[in-house]
Amino acid sequence: MVELETPQMDSVFHALGDATRRHMLRDLAGGERTVSQLAEPFTISLAAASKHIKALENAGLIRREVRGRTHVCRLDAGPLAGAHQWLGFYERFWTGRLDVLEQLLRTEDARKSTSSATTPTPTKGDDQ
Repeated sequence: MVELETPQMDSVFHALGDATRRHMLRDLAGGERTVSQLAEPFTISLAAASKHIKALENAGLIRREVRGRTHVCRLDAGPLAGAHQWLGFYERFWTGRLDVLEQLLRTEDARKSTSSATTPTPTKGDDQ
């Protein structure tokens, strides 16, 4: 079972709660990127991009390496496993609920089709 009240879980969901950071993670899934490359798709400064990257680093989702004057980032997807496991509980919960709903609807449909098959259709003279 995933520990629900851990600082890392909180920081992972905080990091994932921002569209810019989610986009950066997706870019990093394709390979390492510089801070400039991560900032490029957005109309944000390098300082703002660095703040997003810091949030991702704090969550343990990326690693930053300094190569000369260039900061290179790479994805570390390990912490996503805990988030995935936590979300998996709710996936199983909703799948179970939807399975019950599907069974109820199938039962209702079967009852209606059985009922309509045994109910005679009115003829022209029956409505008088």
